[in-house]
Amino acid sequence: MLKVGITGGIGSGKSTVCRLFSALGIPVFNADDAAKYLMNNDTTLIAAIKALFGDGIYKNGMLDNAQLSAIVFRQPEKLTQLNALVHPATIQYAADWVQGQTAPYTIKEAAIFFESGSYKEMDVMVGVFAPQELRISRAMQSLNKTREEVLQRIAQQMDEAEKMKRCDYVIINDEQTAIIPQVLELHKTLVQKTK
Repeated sequence: MLKVGITGGIGSGKSTVCRLFSALGIPVFNADDAAKYLMNNDTTLIAAIKALFGDGIYKNGMLDNAQLSAIVFRQPEKLTQLNALVHPATIQYAADWVQGQTAPYTIKEAAIFFESGSYKEMDVMVGVFAPQELRISRAMQSLNKTREEVLQRIAQQMDEAEKMKRCDYVIINDEQTAIIPQVLELHKTLVQKTK
């Protein structure tokens, strides 16, 4: 089965593109959602996170995301340590998920494929590109964050032009170019690759 990775910076519209593929019957694995699920349900991962941040990082059995964000954005080395725990667990969870799928190809959506090295697990990489100002305004709206907070997140991600250069295909999501025809064309191409 062909494994397709979809990536793009914050606010690029990865989720919108993935919903279109999902409507075509393609199973989509969201790495961020999976990571959140695992950080609250995988006992081994929970124990490792508590060892790193202290038991107080969990409130009423759930990860205190606000407290965690405050720590990792102030202490980048803590973010690196957290990622070293969460990424392998999420990659394994995705691999197990793929085994249960029967579609011609599957999609894994993640912002940091190249940064985490998990792009190596994919057969095809697809980038979703949007101009930075549009990404900032989308992220401010969807995440309810200030411009400065969004810019901080962008600064922690790989340069967008570099990310797109590394992808096999790029979908333009700039609110000028229709994305449905791009998704349909790419879907056709990906199905052909599986034959």
